Amino acid sequence: LIKSALDKAKDQGVQNILALRGDLPDNSVEFDPSVGEFKYATDLVRYIRQSYGDYFCISVAGYPEGCLGPEDIDRDIEYLKAKQDEGANMVVTQLFYDVDNFLVWVDKCRKAGITMPILPGIMPIQNYGGFKRMTDLCRIKVPQEIWDRLEPIKDDDQAIKDYGIEVAAQMIRQMQAGGIRGFHFYTINLERSTRLVLERVGLVPAVSEVRPLPWNPSLSEKRAGENVRPIFWRNHARSYIKRTELWDEFPNGRWGDARSPAYGELVHGVQVRLSTEQAVRRWGTPASADDVKELFVRFCHGQLDTLPWSDTPLQPESALIQARLAEINSRGFLTINSQPSCNGAASTDKMHGWGPPNGFVYKKAYLEFFVSPSVMKDLLARLDTEPTVTYHAVNKAGELLTNCAEDSANAVTWGVFPSKEILQPTIVERVSFLAWKDEAFDFWNAWARVYDRASPAAALLRAFSDEWYLVNVVENNFQKDSASIFELFDGLGQPLPEKAQ
Repeated sequence: LIKSALDKAKDQGVQNILALRGDLPDNSVEFDPSVGEFKYATDLVRYIRQSYGDYFCISVAGYPEGCLGPEDIDRDIEYLKAKQDEGANMVVTQLFYDVDNFLVWVDKCRKAGITMPILPGIMPIQNYGGFKRMTDLCRIKVPQEIWDRLEPIKDDDQAIKDYGIEVAAQMIRQMQAGGIRGFHFYTINLERSTRLVLERVGLVPAVSEVRPLPWNPSLSEKRAGENVRPIFWRNHARSYIKRTELWDEFPNGRWGDARSPAYGELVHGVQVRLSTEQAVRRWGTPASADDVKELFVRFCHGQLDTLPWSDTPLQPESALIQARLAEINSRGFLTINSQPSCNGAASTDKMHGWGPPNGFVYKKAYLEFFVSPSVMKDLLARLDTEPTVTYHAVNKAGELLTNCAEDSANAVTWGVFPSKEILQPTIVERVSFLAWKDEAFDFWNAWARVYDRASPAAALLRAFSDEWYLVNVVENNFQKDSASIFELFDGLGQPLPEKAQ
């Protein structure tokens, strides 16, 4: 079998071979030399070199933390030297995350007479569960600092990927400083992180990365053609995917009738993606509406990285309206979603861009927020005087106030691209908003569950859920400056005391 595989590789021009012993086949007690099995990788290297001369470049495995554990390191180095003596050309190591230990191991290898190149094995972290399983399986020591950074974001796959890129880049820089010049990546068929790591450390030129849509498309094959979604789940894509997974078709090009098929039920409610201790550490114990307003203001200023409605900081585009967001939050308009307007930015624009090159993208200014019933009356009176403004307002009980036609879908993001129809990937629509509002209000209750049920903090947060309104506002004149939508709130609400801001 081995000879057949090597002959086929040679016939097809393959010259690079990674020679591993591998695990015993199922139900086997020992390797059987009579059928061409080798007990040790050293035997395999010897066979390849004796049978094929210098045709193949032979790589072998190295174990900076020992094949079975730290107690095996010195013995493993002896085996590695034996592989070199039998004709191995290069070492590819097991994945690791302790660079200091790796550099010490390399030094030991050199002192043992191992002169062949050693390529460190790097696996960018892709998701928490897979990372934990892989490191447990391979008996890899992970520095505590990495676990500490992963814990608060373990349920956010994108944050995990971003941190994985940061870790891998930092490892490479440290190894480069230690004299290492070559690297091996375990991509596990996820090449994007590897490419971004290589760009970050300057090993490949940066590639302009264009988002295909303003939101991250699902990788599910059945959703491959989906290119329209309501804006409400912008910060909670997983929930939207879950609640629409039974749909037979997904919107493509235009939004259809959201009532058929209906959204799936919110069966188990929402959860705060932090432990009780982490939540209290971030958000304290609010004792008044002003305390809650102050937390939203801090989030707008980037002083908090998460709120129950958003697992990540503000979108980069929100930098354009950050100060105005903070100002209206300080007056009791507690924003959970927003976007600035945009009138024909290039599709490659770093702030607004998405879609194919040589296109142009457009956005209407949008705000979504909670507001107290005492302010609602004055706010709606003002909104009703603005001919280019549309809104929906609803309380927990489902009492809806709106100036929109019942079945209308309002495109709030669209793009114009060469040789394509106009794409409108983000919309505001009544039925979708009413489905989303159940989740939006339930986040108040999830936050309340962080505290003792009988506590004043829990009662305060439940009151927000029971009494306040959820409102979305669209300024349909996309030619207006983003600041114009905030003028609708001038003079409304009660500002925070000066020191709280």
